[in-house]
Amino acid sequence: MPILDWSDKQKAVHIAKKSPYRLLVEKPEYSYSSDSVCDNEGTSFNHQNTENIIIQGDNLDALKSLLPFYAGSVKCVFIDPPYNTQKAFTHYDDGLEHSIWLNMMYPRLELLHEMLAEDGSIWITIDDREAHYLKVMCDEIFGRGNFVANIVWNHRKSVQSDIVISLSHNHLLVYAKSKDKVALNRLQLVDADKYSNPDNDPRGLWYATPFDAPNIRPNLTYPITNPNTGEEYLPPKGRCWRTTQDEYLKALADNRIVFGKTGKSKPQMKRFLSEAESKGSSVKTWWDDAGTATEGTKELQKMDFDFDTPKPERLLEKVLQIATNPNDLVLDSFAGSGTTAAVAHKMNRRYIGIDIGDHAKTHIVPRLKQVIDGEQGGVSKSVGWNGGGSFRFYELGENIFDRYGDINSQVSFDGLAAYIWFHITRRPLSVSDGLKSGTPLVGIYEDTAYYLLYNGILGDRRPQGGNVLTRKVLSELPDLDRFVSNGLKIVVYGEACRLGSSTLDQKRITFKQIPYHVTDK
Repeated sequence: MPILDWSDKQKAVHIAKKSPYRLLVEKPEYSYSSDSVCDNEGTSFNHQNTENIIIQGDNLDALKSLLPFYAGSVKCVFIDPPYNTQKAFTHYDDGLEHSIWLNMMYPRLELLHEMLAEDGSIWITIDDREAHYLKVMCDEIFGRGNFVANIVWNHRKSVQSDIVISLSHNHLLVYAKSKDKVALNRLQLVDADKYSNPDNDPRGLWYATPFDAPNIRPNLTYPITNPNTGEEYLPPKGRCWRTTQDEYLKALADNRIVFGKTGKSKPQMKRFLSEAESKGSSVKTWWDDAGTATEGTKELQKMDFDFDTPKPERLLEKVLQIATNPNDLVLDSFAGSGTTAAVAHKMNRRYIGIDIGDHAKTHIVPRLKQVIDGEQGGVSKSVGWNGGGSFRFYELGENIFDRYGDINSQVSFDGLAAYIWFHITRRPLSVSDGLKSGTPLVGIYEDTAYYLLYNGILGDRRPQGGNVLTRKVLSELPDLDRFVSNGLKIVVYGEACRLGSSTLDQKRITFKQIPYHVTDK
């Protein structure tokens, strides 16, 4: 497969792996809830009690730091990255040199690929300046076979009269994590005006569709006789009928076949409104009903915000209708004015929004507060939004590991356990992995049980209290004897080990010392 090359590409290819894992520290003065405002200043990140989060910081570092908690968990990524228009906007720079833009995008797309669930998809808005370069880059990262569509969004209805060719569209590139597994929804939009019921069919309104279809297959080529006139029909040249002859006869007996308004034409099949509404409609790649850039600007102005090129809420509503279901996780790592988070909140989706600028505080936070308080602009009425919910606000803190490899003292037991588990399995830790909350048992993977002795998980920081593997600590490791009797291997991470090799061998234990066997790699 052809790939895109540019100056310093090899640096971009490796930068994601070299980026540090950093702490995510909550700033509760910016978090918000319909019930109360959080007041636990400086609390470290805990994904298990966090549904919606906004992070201020470099999205490369933020994505890397989220991997241990959310890898393979995001149903929909929507990003609206800089288009590289060579303009300097108020809240971000959109004038990067072409190769620098490519270097910026590549590692972030790599991390977003890792964040996606197997049935998830990524949606990227872009214009003609970088769209085709981005397409080739995404072919390399996501796989050419996982390309879903290039949707053309009619984002501008007005005409630029001062130029010959007036720009009316942006691109929306869509890729699946796995084309075979991606779960996308049909739109619940049906044009009811074209339905009628001229024969008073008890199944209700319907309209007639052609009974012929593309291509030629022997079992779909047969004569059909019009019962009203006796005229015989064969499929048009180069086409075939839509069903086998047996299926056609069943449809005819079920009053699903008509022969035109006068009963003297070639066969057609009824499409019932009730069935179309339950099934939904196919998604076209031309979108002229998803709002405009001007609409997005006016939505923000009504909330007393000013932001360059915001996306309209209707665009995000349509994307999330197709790509997600209620309670799915949505990620936007170029969060901008917070449109993705706002619409996800209104549509009962969980979300993560990331942006580096101060507008994370000056725009996204107050916008989401208005949403939680019941704001009725944008798509609020169409999705039945009335307010409620919460989000937590985080900033990037210090690196988890310092330059000597030591673990930052602010890292919690849960945080280190998630980090270790991710590097063992490449997926987030969950209760289904065997995790026992409040104990050293992290989980079971393949034929090995993993324990972590850290931060006094068994009581305190003294050797006999839990951070050092002693005989007393060994006796308190949950389910250890059962695991050993079932043939599992045991790995214990801790500060030190006071047990001899014979004891370790008897219990099938491999001891790994913190921090030397836990590295930022």
